[in-house]
Amino acid sequence: MKIARIINIILILAFIESCTHSVSSRVNTAQSIALNASLNAQTIHTDGFTLQLYQRLSHTSTIAHIYIEGDGYAWADRHAPSLDPTPKNPLALKLAAQDSFANVIYLARPCQYIRSDRCDQKYWTSHRFAPDIIETMSVALDTLKTEHGLTSFHLIGFSGGANIAALLTAQRSDILSLRTVAGNLDHITLHRHHNVTQTPESLNAVDIAAQIKDIPQHHFIGEQDKIVPPHVVQSFIKAAGDTSCLKSTIIPNATHQKLWPDIWPALLNKSVDCQMD
Repeated sequence: MKIARIINIILILAFIESCTHSVSSRVNTAQSIALNASLNAQTIHTDGFTLQLYQRLSHTSTIAHIYIEGDGYAWADRHAPSLDPTPKNPLALKLAAQDSFANVIYLARPCQYIRSDRCDQKYWTSHRFAPDIIETMSVALDTLKTEHGLTSFHLIGFSGGANIAALLTAQRSDILSLRTVAGNLDHITLHRHHNVTQTPESLNAVDIAAQIKDIPQHHFIGEQDKIVPPHVVQSFIKAAGDTSCLKSTIIPNATHQKLWPDIWPALLNKSVDCQMD
């Protein structure tokens, strides 16, 4: 019995060490991407969460591009949540690294990179779009305005970060435009597509689509995206109704994560306005 107990303890410690190393590796990946793009690390403290940022500010403009990360490594497999949602492939950060705008800020999601007092698995699973999470992200934008003299934002959201970006656009008056990449803009439709449990605790961008239809927006959709298939974004577009402010582009051969960083500078140059093509 004692030998079995010792073996179990050793296995548990090895598992913990492996997980710690894995998270450290993911953090190092993000730091390397940020360093190569001259994006400086910063943290923002909110009510119970500490958020990781990487930013490049010229202070020659009062407007900033805000990149919001996707859900990250939220699930170890189809049924089991991960122990830490820090992304293995921080695609929103890779997009930010390609952006030459005067002020570029990458905003990670709660519990990514930094463990906070309130970090619980529900905040990267069932409650990842809960009202208090959206409020946390909004407080982060307010803090950025105060600390850096910013007045307004262009939001860019990847995957689940697109849902947060859309919800922030509906709640704030300082959002100039919204861009999404492989955006989960209707998580009910997405969960139905993948036949997984719904998350009624989370807010859904499709419910506010009509509310923000007069905000300039451009949604980029991966033709080969199997994680967030095109019809999820199409559900949001349909809900928005008749508007000249909303554009969408299907990108040939793009999957959920592949191709986007390579073509992002060109996509950034596509119009985001309320003029008819």
